[in-house]
Amino acid sequence: MLVKNILGEKGREVVSISADATLSEATRLLARRRIGAIVVRDESGALAGILSERDVVRAVAEESVTSLARPVSLYMTRAVATCTEQDTIEDLMEMMTTGRFRHMPVVEDSRIIGIVSIGDVVKTRIAETVQEATSLRAYITAA
Repeated sequence: MLVKNILGEKGREVVSISADATLSEATRLLARRRIGAIVVRDESGALAGILSERDVVRAVAEESVTSLARPVSLYMTRAVATCTEQDTIEDLMEMMTTGRFRHMPVVEDSRIIGIVSIGDVVKTRIAETVQEATSLRAYITAA
């Protein structure tokens, strides 16, 4: 299955914030939207980084509450792995496992067109496995 199929099912909304927003603003947005990461955009709207719950925990652990008044750009991950709609679920599982991250922006023509989480990947993979098992049972029963 392809990333395109995941986005078709879950939608293409991308929650983002500017790089100069405060960490406090970002945490409120993460909590309000019940998400684990947020795309960070530069002044032109391009991908500047990604801020995850892990990044927030590290910031607070290192600098305590003073980090909440500082810009997201100080704590975001700048080297963001991205994928395309044509990448497979297996590609994503490998990239996420190797890179030890849980969220990946989907990019096309230098534009962010969606975001996929490890939860989306696992859910899709489980659905594929169930469908394969059902098809095999039907085949065996018919034979």
